Amino acid sequence: MEVMGVRMEDLTPRRIVEELDRYIVGQQEAKRAVAIALRNRHRRQLLPPELRDEVTPKNILMIGPTGVGKTEIARRLARLVDAPFIKVEATKFTEVGYVGRDVDAIVRDLVETAVRMVKQERTEAVIDQVAPAVEERLLDALAPAPRPRQASNPLAALFGINVSRPETDDRSEAEAADAEARRAELRRRLAAGELEDQVVEIEVEDRTPGVVEVVSGHGVEEMGINLQDLFGNLLPRRKRRRKVTVAEARRVFTMEEAQRRIDMEEVTAEAIRRVEQSGIVFIDEIDKIAGRERGVGPDVSREGVQRDLLPIVEGSTVTTKYGPVRTDHVLFIAAGAFHVTKPSDLIPELQGRFPIRVELKPLGRSDLRRILTEPQNALTRQYSELLATEGVKLEFTDDGLDEIARLAELVNEQTENIGARRLQTLMERVLEEISFDAPSYRGQRVVIDAAYVRRRLAGIAEDRDLSRYIL
Repeated sequence: MEVMGVRMEDLTPRRIVEELDRYIVGQQEAKRAVAIALRNRHRRQLLPPELRDEVTPKNILMIGPTGVGKTEIARRLARLVDAPFIKVEATKFTEVGYVGRDVDAIVRDLVETAVRMVKQERTEAVIDQVAPAVEERLLDALAPAPRPRQASNPLAALFGINVSRPETDDRSEAEAADAEARRAELRRRLAAGELEDQVVEIEVEDRTPGVVEVVSGHGVEEMGINLQDLFGNLLPRRKRRRKVTVAEARRVFTMEEAQRRIDMEEVTAEAIRRVEQSGIVFIDEIDKIAGRERGVGPDVSREGVQRDLLPIVEGSTVTTKYGPVRTDHVLFIAAGAFHVTKPSDLIPELQGRFPIRVELKPLGRSDLRRILTEPQNALTRQYSELLATEGVKLEFTDDGLDEIARLAELVNEQTENIGARRLQTLMERVLEEISFDAPSYRGQRVVIDAAYVRRRLAGIAEDRDLSRYIL
C-alpha cells in the first residue's frame, strides 16, 4: 500500500518524524511517540489473524500548554497516512442523562469523515470516464433541442394521433439539421475553452437535507435527515433550476455523473473498515473534565463524561446510520494543558486507557524564531505569497525575525502564554499597514527589519495591559 507516494513499509518511525519536522518545530518526544504508534499499526497488519485482533493501539496522552503543537502533530500524522481523523473537545460532551452531545457522537462524526474521504477518492477515480457525458449535458444546456410541435387538436394530442402536415415534417427536419450544425459549432468552441464564462440555466438535483428536531434522552438535538438516503428510490428526486457559468456547470455535472457511477454500499463498507483499522481521534482539553466533584452545577457531569469515554476508548461497538462500528483499533490521542489539574485527577480506569504519556515543552525564543521560517507552511512564507499576489515583494531580515520572536516570548511571559499563536497576533500587527495599502505598494520591495518591527509594535512590550493583543 502506498500513501502520498510512499509505501507503508518504507514509512519507518524515523521517516515519520522527518515528515512531521517539515511542519512542527521541536517536540521530538511527542513525535517519536506518535511515530511508533503509527508504525505499530503497519506491523499489526502483518501478524497472523489470530494474533492481529489481540494487538490494540497504545493510546497517547499529550501534556503541555496551548500553542506548542499538540493538535498539529495529530492532524499531520493523520494526513500523512490518509487516515480518518477528527478533533473533538472533551468539554462539548455531557454524561448520559444531561442536555448535550453524548460521546457516541465522536464515532459517528469519524465515520462521516471517512465516508466523505472515500467518496472523494472514488469520485476522482471516475472523473475521466464521465467527461463525454458531461460534454453532452453542457451542449444540451447551451443549445436545447427544439421541442416537438404540439398537435393543434387537443383530442388528437390526448390520444396520440399524428395530424402533422407534410410541410411541418419538412420544417422539423430542417430545424433539426440547423440545431445539429449549431451543436457542432458549440462543441468546437467548448473544446477550445471559449464558452467558460457564458451563463447557462441548468437543472440540478436538490440535495438539501430536510432538518427535523428529534427529542431524545439527551435533550433536543437538531439532526439533518436526508430523506432520499432514508427511502432510496421510493421518493422522486427533487430538481431545481440554477443560472451558472459553463465552468461551474461543468463542475456540477461532473460531480453528478461521477456519483452515479459510485457504489455507495462499497463506499460505506470501505469507510467503516478505515475507521476501525486506521481511525484517529484527537480529544482536546481532556484536563477540563478531570476531577471528582461531588456536588451540583454545570460541571457535575465531568466524571460521568470520563466514564462514558471508557468503553469507546477501550473498544466497543457504536451504532451509526451506516451500520455498527467497532472502536477496538481506533487510535485515541488526548491532550490537555493540566495547569489546574493533573493527569492523576482523571479516574483510574481512564488513565489506564492512555498508557503512553508525553510532555510537550513550552516554546522559547529560539523555537519561535524557527517557527517563523522553518516549517513548510511558515508564517513568513504565507504572508510573502499572499502579498505577492498584489505585486508586493516582502522580505524579512534576520534581525527583524529575531525581534518578532523576542517580542512574542516577552508578551507570552507577561500575559497568558499561548505559544506559537502569539506569532500570528504580532505578524498581523506588523503587516497591517502593508496589507491594507497593498495596491499602493505594487511593484515595490518592502523590507521587514528590526527597526520596522519595533516601530509597528512600539509600546507593546512596555504596556502591561495587552488584552487586545491576546487571541
